[in-house]
Amino acid sequence: MYYSSGNYEAFARPKKPSGVDSKHAYIIGTGLAALSSACYLVRDGQMPGDHIHILEKDPVPGGACDGLDIPGLGYVMRGGREMDNHFEVMWDLFRSIPSIETEGVSVLDEYYWLNKEDPNYSLCRATKDLGKDAGLKGKFGLSDKASMEIMKLFFTPDEDLYDKPITDFFDDEVLNSNFWLYWRTMFAFENWHSALEMKLYIKRYIHHIGGLPDFSALRFTRYNQYESMILPMVKYLESHGVEFRYNTKVENVEFAIGGGDGPKREHTGVGQDTIQKIQATSGFFKRNPASTPTKKLAVRIDVSQEGEKSSIDLTENDLVFITNGGCVENSTMGSQNSPAAWNPDLKPGGGWDMWRRIAEQDPSFGHPEKFCSDPNATKWMSATVTTLDDEIPPYIQKICKRDPFSGKVVTGGIVTVQDSNWLMSWTLNRQQQFRDQPKDQLCVWVYGLFPDEPGNYVKKPMTECTGEEICEEWLYHMGVPTDKIESLAKHHANTVPVMMPYITAFFMPRAAGDRPDVVPDGAVNFAFLGQFAETPRDTIFTTEYSMRTGMEAVYTLLGVDRGVPEVWGSVYDVRNLLNATVKLRDGAPVTDMKLNFIEKAVVKKVLKKLDGTDIATLLREYHVI
Repeated sequence: MYYSSGNYEAFARPKKPSGVDSKHAYIIGTGLAALSSACYLVRDGQMPGDHIHILEKDPVPGGACDGLDIPGLGYVMRGGREMDNHFEVMWDLFRSIPSIETEGVSVLDEYYWLNKEDPNYSLCRATKDLGKDAGLKGKFGLSDKASMEIMKLFFTPDEDLYDKPITDFFDDEVLNSNFWLYWRTMFAFENWHSALEMKLYIKRYIHHIGGLPDFSALRFTRYNQYESMILPMVKYLESHGVEFRYNTKVENVEFAIGGGDGPKREHTGVGQDTIQKIQATSGFFKRNPASTPTKKLAVRIDVSQEGEKSSIDLTENDLVFITNGGCVENSTMGSQNSPAAWNPDLKPGGGWDMWRRIAEQDPSFGHPEKFCSDPNATKWMSATVTTLDDEIPPYIQKICKRDPFSGKVVTGGIVTVQDSNWLMSWTLNRQQQFRDQPKDQLCVWVYGLFPDEPGNYVKKPMTECTGEEICEEWLYHMGVPTDKIESLAKHHANTVPVMMPYITAFFMPRAAGDRPDVVPDGAVNFAFLGQFAETPRDTIFTTEYSMRTGMEAVYTLLGVDRGVPEVWGSVYDVRNLLNATVKLRDGAPVTDMKLNFIEKAVVKKVLKKLDGTDIATLLREYHVI
């Protein structure tokens, strides 16, 4: 496997890997990472579809990318996904997945046309005082000191950020700013989360800093993620004869470790790209510090299907793709009249327990306890509110300033309630969110970052609230008259709460080696997938990250001779760096910073030297000076 830049290789069909017809693949899970690996096995690995076996513990595919109409309960979406125009792997794959909506076009075509004709942006990013616009005006509100704290984190070596929380680097000047409100609510960062992950996010999305306040950089699906992303992939795989085994829990993967060295693979190969060759040979792509060349062979998968335990014996020709961990593990649903239960205890057949058993077998397989040992630090709650008639929609329209029934962008991303004790945010993407949803209904997604705090109206923690009570709290913050709240929540909406104990587990402070490499050194026939596998430079909690691990896993194990698109290199583009610097300062040039006499003199001298050069032109173009 190697990385590539540009589109030279993007449209090339790789040669069929040698020996692929004699191999079988077992894929654990049906989230985006797992389905992507199956799709790449079919498309680029050219493995016969009936040689691919997907093991899923639930009765439906999708993992965290769900969206269901559950009889007796209602519409449920545990979460949402935002896309970026530079999700290189995602768009590479979706150009090959046929639409299930329109004959003769791809899923990528649909995305492109939809977001080109109906671009996303928010008209109200935050509210306060019962539904009034918070008046943030797209400003970050960062002082010079706060800007320097962010810049310092940006330039801090990764090694100095291992196991450290964000609060080790940011004080109240950042944490009380609009910037932090935008950031933490969009990405679900808590103050105690990983400083390293925060830095990686800034680097990864430096090109979107300017679009952070109004979400103009984002792309959204037409429907919920299950119907817009998962179903087309499942249909594609089924058309190629791929086997899906539902209600099949994988309790463990057993490995034989030892007996010499395993395959020696170049970590990224060298490809045909000059820059990538330099990176591949310079040590730029760090490996797991616990890595060894020792041979590691997956020899058995232990499964439980509807209470019946069995095993799948493996040979070197059987490839295993393991989705370890899981952000929606142990999630529970409440109802209109009952709260969602708190059930963080890990059990056999789940991604966390399986990873713990795997990790005991070799140090390079990671440390799941870093992520799943404190569910109180990784939880939050969401709820899906379905409006049943035309009583509630006018209050929504008053805030988002758009007709929610238009079929076009509604809120344009989350609306954060700035003065909510739960730090509540809510969003309506294009309606309807479900193909079969009645045209006079709306599905609203609500989440609370602080679910243990008492509500402003309900006076109870979100964790103890029924769906109806969560709806009441939401209506209150939208400015609905208090004498109408109870009736509207009870008779004019149906609300389903969801508790997710591990939803931000991947943000917990960590160090190198806590996540296993996608293909560990010495691995013969297996790879790790998803949000808890390690791939360089990309950031977790994105669709791209999951799909990238699937592509890298397949390309590495099969030796597919085609470049994996590198993570978009905006952080190496001086234009993006200059633009982000000025945007973070709300448009104020760097020369306006409060400097002492000596610093001012140095800046003046440097600018005089640069006058008349291309550098000076660039600085003026991006309003740095």
